[in-house]
Amino acid sequence: MIDTIHPGSASEPSESFRPMLLDPADAADAAALAALRDSPLVHEIHDRIADQVAELVRCLAPGETFTRQAMDRAVADATGGRPDTYGSWAWYPWSGQLVHVLPETEFRLVRFDRNRDKITREQQQTLLRRRVGVIGLSVGSSAALTCAMEGVGGAFRLADFDRLSLSNLNRLRAGVHELGVEKSLLCARRMYELDPYLDIEVYRAGVTDETVEDFFGGDGDSGGDGGDGGRGLDLLIEECDTPWVKVAAREHARRRRIPVLMDTNDRGLLDIERFDIEPDRPLFHGRTGDTTAADVRGLDRAETVRFLLRVVDEQGLSPAMTDALTRVGSTLSSWPQLAGGVMLGAALVTDTARRILLGEPVPSGRHYIDLDSHIPARAAALPTPLGATL
Repeated sequence: MIDTIHPGSASEPSESFRPMLLDPADAADAAALAALRDSPLVHEIHDRIADQVAELVRCLAPGETFTRQAMDRAVADATGGRPDTYGSWAWYPWSGQLVHVLPETEFRLVRFDRNRDKITREQQQTLLRRRVGVIGLSVGSSAALTCAMEGVGGAFRLADFDRLSLSNLNRLRAGVHELGVEKSLLCARRMYELDPYLDIEVYRAGVTDETVEDFFGGDGDSGGDGGDGGRGLDLLIEECDTPWVKVAAREHARRRRIPVLMDTNDRGLLDIERFDIEPDRPLFHGRTGDTTAADVRGLDRAETVRFLLRVVDEQGLSPAMTDALTRVGSTLSSWPQLAGGVMLGAALVTDTARRILLGEPVPSGRHYIDLDSHIPARAAALPTPLGATL
């Protein structure tokens, strides 16, 4: 019964990333819901629908004061006196959680009510009609999650071939129980736990020769797992370290007139390439010349580092990163990245993506939000705290 309603929704928990949505007012879904409740697949049932409806009532009438009795009547009116058949139930196979939520329109109205009017309701609807692609889900997962949290995009395509490792936990929101899980699945799960009504496709092998067209494309040609592939990307967030992918992604974005954002996680560097309004713009602001994706295929480690330094402008790196790059492969296993820098980058990317998708005239360019410069250390030695020993 469960599998026949939504094929693939009840896949093995280790492989799943998309919740099953069930309408309790629909007979077939109600039967599937009953079967779920009686099965060992559900580990916890979370039903706070009355609280959510009360929030909805307040959002729709913010200037009105409700007594307890008045609110109870308003909740009963909103649910037709049948809260058990109102809204949707979302079952998350990877955690075994079964959660009662508002219907999609009402859910979004309440979830984004505190965005107003930094983002108006009309603007929120515009943003939710946009599709955002994210390539590289270590740094990129924070950007994807922040976009989903703010409602910058209602549909997403996520691409990464890698799995979570212990050293990722210095900057990636996950737990030790998730070590070894694919980063694309982890990111999609976190986003769906924020909003079960999102449309997310995952490219578990990353972006390759075979999938790059599908990743950018539309009209049902998507090759990812899940989602409807109904239209192409409206914006790309590129956060990977593979030269071929970095270049190929921009070649496709430029051809399809898709803007590209990149955060480098060093000195708060945000890169904006408005291929949507500048279809002849050189890649990476011309820093790599006429280099094509074919030119950078198969670079060795040293050549990859040299290429990436051209992309980010070696002269603009922080002293710590400049020093680290000379020691990668000897005393350092890879270049350093900090959680604070990743979160800052996610904020910069999300804010800029929102403005671009709402039609603001944000130009191409490279910007630094360097916290060491904005919040500098005091030149003189700080006084020794009282009671401290030297």
